[in-house]
Amino acid sequence: MLSHASPVVMNGPGPSKGPSLSNLSSLSAVRQILPPSPKVARLPNPSLASGLRTNGVTSANSSFEKEHHIWLVTGPAGCGKSTVAKYLANSLHWPYIEGDEYHPQANVDKMSAGIPLTDADRWDWLTALRDSSIHELDQGHDGVVLTCSALKRKYRDVIRVAPYFTPNLRLHFIYLDAPEDLLLQRVLARKNHYMGANMVHSQFDILEPPTSDEVDVISIDVSRPADSVMAEALDRVLNTIYETKANPQK
Repeated sequence: MLSHASPVVMNGPGPSKGPSLSNLSSLSAVRQILPPSPKVARLPNPSLASGLRTNGVTSANSSFEKEHHIWLVTGPAGCGKSTVAKYLANSLHWPYIEGDEYHPQANVDKMSAGIPLTDADRWDWLTALRDSSIHELDQGHDGVVLTCSALKRKYRDVIRVAPYFTPNLRLHFIYLDAPEDLLLQRVLARKNHYMGANMVHSQFDILEPPTSDEVDVISIDVSRPADSVMAEALDRVLNTIYETKANPQK
């Protein structure tokens, strides 16, 4: 059963030492450098993220420029964001950012007391996550994986600003989808986490699942074993990376 607190082994080399996916010419070449993932049937290519941003200017040489990727793993409490994101980061040799660690103490205190966060509570947190992701790319990484609940569309839009400031950046979301009662069971089973079970209902009260026009979002059903979820996530990430490299103007 997938759980937000499921252990993930992080024994691979650090993100700065991993090979560059941007230099690989085929999807098969990408797969050869990755550690074995749980077995899962081949999946169709996912919808591609929205177009490549180059500060409003399309360069004639953009197909030869190195692309960078930000992958946000999103969804309500208990959906397994950390489990999936750590697996992706380890597989891709990219840095991992745990969104919960960027909440100011005032936010943590409110959630620990069962008080839902307001929009005003989230703006600085979302901006900090966006800035931290760009900082990791500035350090020379090809990509970064982070967790963020991103419950509302306007929260996702805050992160979507990033490509306007960073040329050749692709932004993608993975939405982990599951019914409220299942996520409540998972949160009840967690220990030593400030997010209480009562917060699951409050998150579903404000949840705005991604709509069909949010073409930079991949939705994954997480009411399955963790191995299947992680395998599908990695498969779809690799397909997206390869497709955007093969079709840089899309």
